[in-house]
Amino acid sequence: MYRRLFAALVCCALLGAGTGAHAETASRAADIPRLTDDRGRVLTLRGWNVEDKTHRGEQALSAITERHFRDLRDNGFNFARLLVFWDDLEPEPGRYSEDYLRRIERVLDWAHKYRVQVLIDAHQDVFGPAFGHRGIPAWATRTDGLPFTPHPQDWFSEYFEPAVQRAFTHLYEDDDLRRAQSGMWRVLAGRFAHHPAVLGYDLINEPMGELRPGEDLPTAAARIEAEQLTPMYNRLADAVRSEDRDAWIFFEPTPLVGEGVPTALGRIDDPKAVYAPHFYNTAMEAGADYDPAAGWIETYEAAVTAYPREQRVPVVVGEWGPLNNSLPNMGLFYRDALASLGRYTSGWAGYVWCYGGGYCALDDKGVLRPNKDRTAAPYAPAVAGTVTAESQVPESGAYRLVYRAGHGVTEIRVPSRPGGWHLSLTGPATTPTPDLPADRSATARVHARPGARVTVTVTPRQGTPDRP
Repeated sequence: MYRRLFAALVCCALLGAGTGAHAETASRAADIPRLTDDRGRVLTLRGWNVEDKTHRGEQALSAITERHFRDLRDNGFNFARLLVFWDDLEPEPGRYSEDYLRRIERVLDWAHKYRVQVLIDAHQDVFGPAFGHRGIPAWATRTDGLPFTPHPQDWFSEYFEPAVQRAFTHLYEDDDLRRAQSGMWRVLAGRFAHHPAVLGYDLINEPMGELRPGEDLPTAAARIEAEQLTPMYNRLADAVRSEDRDAWIFFEPTPLVGEGVPTALGRIDDPKAVYAPHFYNTAMEAGADYDPAAGWIETYEAAVTAYPREQRVPVVVGEWGPLNNSLPNMGLFYRDALASLGRYTSGWAGYVWCYGGGYCALDDKGVLRPNKDRTAAPYAPAVAGTVTAESQVPESGAYRLVYRAGHGVTEIRVPSRPGGWHLSLTGPATTPTPDLPADRSATARVHARPGARVTVTVTPRQGTPDRP
């Protein structure tokens, strides 16, 4: 999440940049591959980040409970991005915490119980505890004595402190720190390679780096992505593959992509690599309302689809969602954002699945908060075949899927809503559950003749209120 200083650093470099054509981004998205499972079915992920940034040591991950995953399931979600921290996993060089690994495993067991797939995210905020945050251990933090001044009212600005920037340079370039980071990933992948809830690994959250004298932020970001992040991701992918041959490997650009700047990342040489950008807007992060006329979503979509189209890798947006959901245009934002994400991603994880105010998805009673409730809608977690069209009708909640059937079962998932749902089919296909219940999330399974064109339509049954 990034705020005022970040916007100030990039605004001049981006003046005069076009927003891109909607039709053009849609045509590019058609060339972006989708995630698939081991049966070749096309996957769609819908979910949220799950985190505990507060507790450490013996209390690590204690804020995450079984309820988190039960409520994810009950609202129809099938995906969680679980934040884990290197500083908790390896508090001293070479000493890995078995207790922390057990705590991660307990969370994964809950996820599996409720059929939620998990992306394990090696998270960092402002590098780590040496600067008052979480992530890379203090023992792996090298600053060369450069200064650091906290910015408690605008914490993302701390990424531009000299000490923090130098710490990233050492992480990327020092041989012993490279080995340590790879070792951390071998431990995680070795422990959880066979856990049924694990979908993949996100190698590092929102990576940043050091600006050189005279560089503007877009120039620095491109150099960091091309010269430091790309080789790092390939090293870490090799480390993961030494322990886990099957999971997906997720990798992120710098957060600059949120300002509509395409990434300069090179090729990540792994057959199951996933591009995992975040979807935040600096003005909205600083408290501004969504401005549909500004073209930010169109600009972001044009930027974020360039790399996966060229490299032929799927896209999953790892974080998104504004802090203040009650502003007048936030309903429009969720409508436009969900439509955009549906055009090019294999899925997304909103920020963040917790109970209360701020970024929390749910209120303290466990009810999805206004506008965030728009994320709970019918979708197809797995399609046995080739998707040719897919659409949502936000006003009514209806969903439509058109696909050319292959071998296997297609799954349609719906959240709990008053009145329940009705599923109708056209084409040579059947389902044992055309009417889906109102009191809980449910999954319908569609069996179709291979090669047939099938249309699935999900509509609210009487009792489901239309959205204003």
